Amino acid sequence: MEPTEHSSVPDPARAPRPAGPATTRLRARTPDDIAAFVPLALGFVPSRSLVMLSVGSPGGMHARVDLPDDPDDVDDAVEALVRAARHNGVRDVVVVVYDDDTTVAEEAAWAVHAELGGAGIAVREVLRVHDDHWYAVLPGAPLAAYRGVPFTLAEHPFTAQGIYDGRVTHASRDALRATIAPDPEAVRRTQRDLDRAPALPPGALTSLVRRHVDLGTTFSAAELAAVAATVPSGARRDEAWVWLDRGQARRAVDLWSDAVRRLPTSHVAGPASVLAFAAWLVGDGALAWCAVDRCHEAEPRHSLAELVARLLESATSPDTWEELRPQLASGDPAA
Repeated sequence: MEPTEHSSVPDPARAPRPAGPATTRLRARTPDDIAAFVPLALGFVPSRSLVMLSVGSPGGMHARVDLPDDPDDVDDAVEALVRAARHNGVRDVVVVVYDDDTTVAEEAAWAVHAELGGAGIAVREVLRVHDDHWYAVLPGAPLAAYRGVPFTLAEHPFTAQGIYDGRVTHASRDALRATIAPDPEAVRRTQRDLDRAPALPPGALTSLVRRHVDLGTTFSAAELAAVAATVPSGARRDEAWVWLDRGQARRAVDLWSDAVRRLPTSHVAGPASVLAFAAWLVGDGALAWCAVDRCHEAEPRHSLAELVARLLESATSPDTWEELRPQLASGDPAA
């Protein structure tokens, strides 16, 4: 089973519109709204997944796990979601199962309902979504809801709001992963500088990354080669991320996403690990896992990637970053 994808997001009962100090919110009042909100929250349209969305939490969170192939393995997926909910102090949730009408889907829906309830977490709704239809699971819905209610994701107001806010929703998790895959032509251009690039002097990496994050720009070819030569060292790599705060994280994600697309596997581990951290900090757990995977392709036991993986597996909220910063910056395993 794939590790839990957890992120902090705005309250899933509401889709936010970050427009200055006043934030307009769209309230999820119907199953259509819930089905439309999930891709917006995850950043991609899930398939064969078990998704949990918190309701009413101040920061909001969501968690997703792959559905197993065998019904006997459902308990592991359910336990991952219960653990995430407990770790974040979640009290109310909605659950959405993405699958056809299979034994695994039915088992997962009822098992997660029972286990969350047993943990004192109220399950407001359980839906199954498949092939542009949502299906009721819990008793008490109209008969038509159990037969399937069609909905059009592209036409829902939440989707329109997401586009207006600049949120990108990918067609699948594979499509999300492709956004940080190597670009062969860009890699070829970078390769010319990699062979002769010196490492940056102490302190220079922080200054360079800060400047690009502040301006919303990307590394030049020569800068990227120097960055790639610097970040293999753990102490020097820390210069790229320990000072980040949540307000800077989105621009950092953009910067490091561009970097990993332009680097060959031989030089991508360090930048991909910094991207993974920035994605966790911004609250994009799915992208963070994709970046961890990209790092592990080059260096399976990379220390920063393993640190981010622990944050994701433990469903640690990025809201706790200021408290965690001293431990993470020092590499304390207890973090």
